[in-house]
Amino acid sequence: MGGTKKRTLASMEKSQDDNANSAAGGGDQPGKKKVEKTKVVGERKRVDVLLPRMNDQELMKSLSSLKAITIYGAARSLAVNAAVARSVLSSLESKGLVKKAGGYSGHYIWTPASLAVAPAI
Repeated sequence: MGGTKKRTLASMEKSQDDNANSAAGGGDQPGKKKVEKTKVVGERKRVDVLLPRMNDQELMKSLSSLKAITIYGAARSLAVNAAVARSVLSSLESKGLVKKAGGYSGHYIWTPASLAVAPAI
């Protein structure tokens, strides 16, 4: 029932070539040099986000029609992806045009700052 599985054609050819090389020349051939490939670990490309060409009032006008401003709702209304919408909302929050009304774990809800209600004491 168990047993070994049938190998693919490519892996059988590879093992056949390896066996032929090791039988013919003992593996290392004196005329060829081995080239070692090194991997760069930890290097990341930095990707800047392209914001829509709108000023803050135009952004707020397009977001004011939403009942609750979320990342995905903003992405849909601005016709951008979620990463761009997140950066737009964070920039509007830093300018004081929107305030976080609630949410948790990255799923936040914003309201326009003019409509923001102070929390009850």
